[in-house]
Amino acid sequence: MIDYAATRNLPEAFFVTAAERPTAPFLGVKRKEGWHTTDWGSVAQQVSELSRGLRALGVEPGDRVAIIAENRPEWAIADLAIMAAGAISVPAYTTNTVDDHLHVLSDSGAKLAIVSTARLAKNLIPAAKRAMNTDIVVAIEPVASDEQGIHIVGWEDTLQRGRDMPDDVAERIATIDRTTTSCIIYTSGTGGRPKGVMLSHGAILCNCKGAYDLVSAIPGFEVGAERFLSFLPLSHSYEHTAGLMFPITIGAQIYYAEGVDRLVNNMAEISPTIMTAVPRLYEAIHARIMRGVEQAGGLKQTMFTKAVDLGRRKLEGDGTLPFLDQLQDGLMERLVRTKVRDRFGGKLKAFVSGGAPLNSEIGTFFLALGVRILQGYGQTESAPVVSCNPAHHIRIDTVGPVLTGVEVKIAEDGEILVRGELVMQGYWRNDEATAEVLRDGWLHTGDVGVIDPDGYIRITDRKKDIIVNSGGDNLSPQRVEGMLTIEPEIAQAMVYGDKRPHLVALLVAEEGQEDGLGAAVARVNDKLSNIERIRRFTVADEPFTTDNEMMTPSMKIRRHVIVAKYGDKLTALYGK
Repeated sequence: MIDYAATRNLPEAFFVTAAERPTAPFLGVKRKEGWHTTDWGSVAQQVSELSRGLRALGVEPGDRVAIIAENRPEWAIADLAIMAAGAISVPAYTTNTVDDHLHVLSDSGAKLAIVSTARLAKNLIPAAKRAMNTDIVVAIEPVASDEQGIHIVGWEDTLQRGRDMPDDVAERIATIDRTTTSCIIYTSGTGGRPKGVMLSHGAILCNCKGAYDLVSAIPGFEVGAERFLSFLPLSHSYEHTAGLMFPITIGAQIYYAEGVDRLVNNMAEISPTIMTAVPRLYEAIHARIMRGVEQAGGLKQTMFTKAVDLGRRKLEGDGTLPFLDQLQDGLMERLVRTKVRDRFGGKLKAFVSGGAPLNSEIGTFFLALGVRILQGYGQTESAPVVSCNPAHHIRIDTVGPVLTGVEVKIAEDGEILVRGELVMQGYWRNDEATAEVLRDGWLHTGDVGVIDPDGYIRITDRKKDIIVNSGGDNLSPQRVEGMLTIEPEIAQAMVYGDKRPHLVALLVAEEGQEDGLGAAVARVNDKLSNIERIRRFTVADEPFTTDNEMMTPSMKIRRHVIVAKYGDKLTALYGK
């Protein structure tokens, strides 16, 4: 295992780990014949060859190289190869439009781009043509283009170019230190034009050290024996660190999911031990489980409800139950909870939730079923994880204490400030935006929260998302939205009402549940204070998705996009 403090950069961490376990399985992907894994030694060879091949194509230290690909082994190989060349990786979302790609390529000044498929190349290549600075595209799969001035080079051709060069990758890596920029990750744009976040090798290594100290305390954790199932976009900082770089540092296996619709099936097939995801996934799994229980009905539904109830009582108390309840709880463990865990592969040690606030009801539901879920907190600008609940003492309504190497304090206005090696170097070519959030060494997160006496952080809201009604009351839209979407009739929700007398909502119904929205809102209102209640609601024409740009690739709603489309309908709810 690597020495986190002594390791100088991310490629060094990878090659050290690969040298320790060359024949052990590393990257897994599902093919027609089933799951296929590539061992560490073979991946290391490809990283070395591709790194030299990129240099043969003109990539120099400090150059930016874009990656546009779905999660697959070549994504990880490309990322490591770019960094090993001393260059800077620039991940881009597969959902990007031509204009989105144009912004990333032009803003970063990317010299070269790596793309996986012809489908993704359709948006990338026109953008590269317009960007003027990106004239070489390395294609993992065959890609044809009529664009003049764009040179397309095949993946295998690039590897061969690398084989023809002297193997000096180790020497090149030795020149890279922890303060060197490793990647520029563009924010997903919840509030406007994405900005390029510059993260050093040390920032991500700092995060990996904190993650190791956290998960090594999980019962059964073993270096070299963990399995991760990757499904969040690797272009998102959460998956890039927690789903790729951290597993590398502990010699874990990484399997790439076929897609969200196949995720639960993939879990049953490969039996992950640790999995990172965003709250939207847990909400979807919760809804799926509850639909199945309702359809089963009868004794199965009664037993399931009893298992959850007993589990909740243990969580809310001191972990013990009266004698007769203990007997029932043991029976529910065998007949209900074990079957639920088996659906996730039977070896899951922990779900880790991040990227957005997790509804505590959803978290408690999984914990009551014996599925460990650890809520954490962070943002791209902090590489990204700041804090997380430890396995031995979970407070699911908080985001836990800070990770190793992280300092946090609360400003006078309640804003959470973060300091440490994990903090970004700044926004690429945007000194003004950098100066707004980096002051006196502290990252101003834009999140509002409190720290309890035990050091656990509780997030109350985003400063920019807080709704201030016409009476001057500060309201948390995320809290209300979380309560709405836990109802079985409501798939998605956005709350609206800044400078208005009360709140209204835009809802997306679960399939076939449109007639039940009113009752669902009424149930939620019964749990809310008077100023938080939803007075009226309207229904969206379509779900919030990445395709219509109303949701980020990390499954957070884009309020400004939604308001731009539905602002008139929302305003109309207030009447004249």
